[in-house]
Amino acid sequence: MLGSALGSVNAATVRLKDVVAFDGVRGNDLVGYGLVVGLNGSGDSLRNAPYTEDMMVTLLERLGVNVSSDQFRPKNVAAVMVTAVLPPFARAGGQIDVTVSAIGDAQSLMGGTLVMTPLSAADGDVYAVAQGSVIAGGVAARAENASVVQGVPTAGSIPSGARIEREVNFDFSTLRNIRLALKQPDFTTAARIERAVNASGVGRIAAMVDAGTVALDLAGRDDNPARLLSQIENILIETDGRARVVVDHRSGTIVMGEDVRVSRVAVSQGNLTLRVQETPVVSQPNPFADGETVTITESAAQITEEAGIGFAEVQGGSSLSDVVAGLNALGVSPRDLIDILKAINAAGALHAELVVN
Repeated sequence: MLGSALGSVNAATVRLKDVVAFDGVRGNDLVGYGLVVGLNGSGDSLRNAPYTEDMMVTLLERLGVNVSSDQFRPKNVAAVMVTAVLPPFARAGGQIDVTVSAIGDAQSLMGGTLVMTPLSAADGDVYAVAQGSVIAGGVAARAENASVVQGVPTAGSIPSGARIEREVNFDFSTLRNIRLALKQPDFTTAARIERAVNASGVGRIAAMVDAGTVALDLAGRDDNPARLLSQIENILIETDGRARVVVDHRSGTIVMGEDVRVSRVAVSQGNLTLRVQETPVVSQPNPFADGETVTITESAAQITEEAGIGFAEVQGGSSLSDVVAGLNALGVSPRDLIDILKAINAAGALHAELVVN
């Protein structure tokens, strides 16, 4: 039971590039507003989404087609927001993936085609143009008295759906100071990165700034920063971090790190169920008697208490295997175990950070 729900996150030896982000090497968010056409009657209701009608009329006029709003009532058009990320060092002519999301009352984007949509960054400049067939993230089927929806049919993606038209001006070769930002800030890991870089043969260029930053000083060096980073990004680092237990109430998932420890505690757990049932009863007067037919409700309440596990002792664990074995001995479901872990943490016997999602 618990074996499938618990995972071990061991302190592993990983490459430097997998635990840090290099200063200046980042993507840029892009956004645009466009139209998806070719939908099978699942587009926006134009009376409820007038911006879709206005944009479609403007588009047709630009193509030389004159149409008035009174003549334009299709159901195969949907207004969408288009988002993408411009990767670092992306060059003009390259292609990137885009995400398409309906903003009106469209029922589905399945089978639609995104019309040419400029994508702008925070500075207002256009960096890419998106167009292509939308791959919807779900399907929807509706009848008069029933409907079935699987996934999210009002959102989708277009792989390689945008072409880069403009590059981000950034001269990486002129950098004299580069910062390594840890994805999971930790003083021990940062100190190990500093020692490993300085011992790698590139010189004593690394200096730990804080738990999340290691600075590289390239002043006085003739090396190209890109070539230098290619040398150090594959250095092996042994990561460290706080002991942590992550639980997800929705799925009943529990994940424990290797350093999680539990002090010796006694646990008792049981379930209490309250069930309330209401039954409508029709009361009618006797034949030929005065009165009205009324409907009353009869209610019945029932409380059921399961036997539970009684008091069970969880031995103090010196390793993750000991902790798992002790919790498995309780013989409860993962969802009950989540409540038990929260109670153990409240009692001060769980020596780890408890993260509840």
